[in-house]
Amino acid sequence: MYKLKGKVVIVTGASRGIGEAIVLLLAAHEAKVVVNYSSSEKEAESIVSEIKSNNGSAIAVKADVSQKADVEKLFNETIGCFGKVDVLINNAGVMDMKLLSETTEGDFNKVFDIHVKGVYNTMKEAYLKLSDGGSIINVSSSTVKMMLPKYALYSSSKAAVEQMTRVFSKEIGRNVSVNAIAPGPVDTELFNKDKSEDFINKLKSMSAFNRIGEPGDIANVVLFLASDDSKWISGQIIPINGAIV
Repeated sequence: MYKLKGKVVIVTGASRGIGEAIVLLLAAHEAKVVVNYSSSEKEAESIVSEIKSNNGSAIAVKADVSQKADVEKLFNETIGCFGKVDVLINNAGVMDMKLLSETTEGDFNKVFDIHVKGVYNTMKEAYLKLSDGGSIINVSSSTVKMMLPKYALYSSSKAAVEQMTRVFSKEIGRNVSVNAIAPGPVDTELFNKDKSEDFINKLKSMSAFNRIGEPGDIANVVLFLASDDSKWISGQIIPINGAIV
């Protein structure tokens, strides 16, 4: 079950948090993984070294997904090293919590450039270069449905990702599945930044399991979606949130 041997997987924003958990798990299931990063070179190279020390196969590639030329480079370097791309996982993200009235145009551009333009760029490149029968997994968020104050830009950008996912699943063809996952709160550096203990405890109380998620909770679902066992699933948004919403 969940055999990934020989599959080549690009994971954007993979140098920490959920992305790190995903690449480590997929590499453990014999996938060849590409650890994409935009600024955290040391962390990305450390993950590659860990994978290789466990007889896995991995490379780190610097690329800003909001830049078309960088995305082309990401795919080309992957194909140059491994010969193909089978799975694209769009995990790169940013999170700045502000009331909508306090946000700036710069804030808007930052969030939408990474979340929306980044997914747009990578899916366009995947249309040309992803292997037949491959998979695309975009990372959305359960905040799309939660209507939390200070999440206007974040959740609206993720809503755009969800709609692009649905439409692109009908466009790409070639037996390529296209889905999105929508994690709830997950215990990562990105999530915990600038959040009070009271706020985090409130989110825990909303879960059926009285906790927030761990990166491994998300990685386990991505593993399934990256495998051929999930091929009849496409065009779907899959919540991973412990019944928080």
